[in-house]
Amino acid sequence: MKRYLSVLVVLVLLIGLGSSVLAEKATINMFISMPEYSDAIHELIDAYQEVKPDVTINYETTQNDYPTLLKVKLNSGDLPDIFASTSGKEIELYKEYSRDLSDQPLMETMLPAIKEAMTDANGDGMYGIAIKGNYFGLIYNKDLFEQAGITKFPETISELEIAIEKLEAEGITPFSSGFGEWWVFKHVFQHFMAAATDDAPALIQKFEKGEAKIKDYPELYNNFFHFVDLVKEHGDAKPLESSLNTEISSFATGRAAMIIGQGPWVEDSIKEIDPGLKIGFAGYPVSEDPSQSQVITGADQAVRISKESDVLPEVLDFVNWWYTSDYGKAWFADVAGVVPPIAVDVESDYAIINQGSAAVEKKGSAPLGIIYSTDAFHSAFGETMQAYVGGAADKEATCTIIEKLWMEIDGEK
Repeated sequence: MKRYLSVLVVLVLLIGLGSSVLAEKATINMFISMPEYSDAIHELIDAYQEVKPDVTINYETTQNDYPTLLKVKLNSGDLPDIFASTSGKEIELYKEYSRDLSDQPLMETMLPAIKEAMTDANGDGMYGIAIKGNYFGLIYNKDLFEQAGITKFPETISELEIAIEKLEAEGITPFSSGFGEWWVFKHVFQHFMAAATDDAPALIQKFEKGEAKIKDYPELYNNFFHFVDLVKEHGDAKPLESSLNTEISSFATGRAAMIIGQGPWVEDSIKEIDPGLKIGFAGYPVSEDPSQSQVITGADQAVRISKESDVLPEVLDFVNWWYTSDYGKAWFADVAGVVPPIAVDVESDYAIINQGSAAVEKKGSAPLGIIYSTDAFHSAFGETMQAYVGGAADKEATCTIIEKLWMEIDGEK
């Protein structure tokens, strides 16, 4: 009898131990945009699996239709444990679904400028983390510019027009556009918005309320549309079929001297094709004032934590490890090749990051205007600009549609 009791006790202990082990297993569902960082995030997940082998992270990414797919998941009650949005205005949009991270250890490492982009409309809370800081500007091929006799990258629109003539005289296509990607337009437009106003958030609010017209701002009505026209006329044969991959391929193989709407995230892909390519990076020529040709820096994307996650402790452990562990802190520069959103004492190996940093030190940074509108607006804005590039609407009609979209999508109504 005693023997049977002993066996029973052992079985109970084993069952209890098994339940404990099972309880420790967790699956985190991660759905974010930015597929350009897919390989780096897979490496991050693999590294974390070595630390926490009982945690599985299911990673899903997309780009073109991300805002729509996220809302489908949200409306169906299938919100991922980790999801993404634009920082700034969209922080408030998804605030009710997001965990306030103010009390987390990762906050001690986050840079002040990144924190500012993650707060709600009142400047409170902390509803996201950043995969990256960023730089936005024009990427150009230094060797092709030298071949065309261009000794200084153009800082004004008239200088850009002269550079285009010189490049074409050498049989060099000036641009590859990426106009098939809706988000390329928002990256470019913010530079002209910065030239149009010293207070981008206030001006955007006026557009949202129907109190402003694009035609009243020459930097937007004249200069932005003129730049888009220049890129169309002196770029890809089929601009609306030009994607991110088109830009990378055309630039890396020397078929285009400049690419627009991009930043540090494309450098790895370019160097995989031509490791020796001399990459240049500078602000957009947005007017006839050279001082307004500035790069833009800041955190445009926020990675959010669902406050209703069934595995919230495990998710918090993961993001804190990401921001505070030795591997996690090194990952930003060494693996992802991005501007670290945390305080690190590491010099970058990336030409775009180093030149962006030097440009900001020399001329300052233009404001990160894209964070003051939602991705729903930006997506519709990009599609409207694609219609303009395709000739389906003229400038007047395009501006009217954009103004209407600002009110209908991001306005109070």
